[in-house]
Amino acid sequence: MKVRDERGYLIVAQSTDTQDYLVCARALAKSIRWFMPNAKICLLGNHDDDLFDYCIKLPYGDKGGWANDWQVFSSSPFRQTIKLEADMILNGSIEHWWTTFQNHDVVVAHHAQNFYGQETKIRDYRKWFDTNQLPDVYNAITYWRLSETAKEFFDLIRELFENWDQVIENVKGWDCWQADTDTAYAVAIKMLGPEKFLLPCQGPQFAHMKGKINFCDKADWTKELVWELNEQGLKINSIQQTVPTHYYIKKLAPILEEHYDKLLASRRQAQ
Repeated sequence: MKVRDERGYLIVAQSTDTQDYLVCARALAKSIRWFMPNAKICLLGNHDDDLFDYCIKLPYGDKGGWANDWQVFSSSPFRQTIKLEADMILNGSIEHWWTTFQNHDVVVAHHAQNFYGQETKIRDYRKWFDTNQLPDVYNAITYWRLSETAKEFFDLIRELFENWDQVIENVKGWDCWQADTDTAYAVAIKMLGPEKFLLPCQGPQFAHMKGKINFCDKADWTKELVWELNEQGLKINSIQQTVPTHYYIKKLAPILEEHYDKLLASRRQAQ
């Protein structure tokens, strides 16, 4: 892909018969527009939508679910890219991340928070990470700039996905129902050296809203926690969220999109 802008945000939204990821991507894009009006946004997947600056199809075709992830490197129109998972929402500007990342070739989010802003110690969803001493990484936030290191990393991610049966033979306790991007990233980073991909200090953070991480009894946190939306984003149990929220429960996406749509409309009317 030819470089068309210096930096921007990339969202993967490859919808399936059972899940419409475009509505998630639109909600995220509108939150980006609200907090960072001049940001460039690329949609990668099987949709065309005027909301985005660039809409790009998967150059190697749909490989199925998470196994498409390695294509982000060759698809991005930016020299520097921050990839955000579609079912996330911003609660403030993340523009300062560019300064944090600019001296690195690749940065992958390391650890995650609960909605209290605490690094989660819940390991129910990551038992095989601990068993195999894999780095606790999350592909939900990934930065890269055009570099040999980034190419090497995504080439390895492709190789891992294309040989997934052999990979999981060496990952004790792996129990996902399909290829898992976080596990692939963790294996690749362990192979290539964590110092190349993880910031020595606390890197980019996000609140992960899986139920157990947030002390909920069930998976759907929206039924157990009180949440509301305002100009600063999500407030959960009276705590204003400041880092991006990986809200996880996809039914929230239309509500989130409508919220940011109204905020953007009010801004346009005020101008």
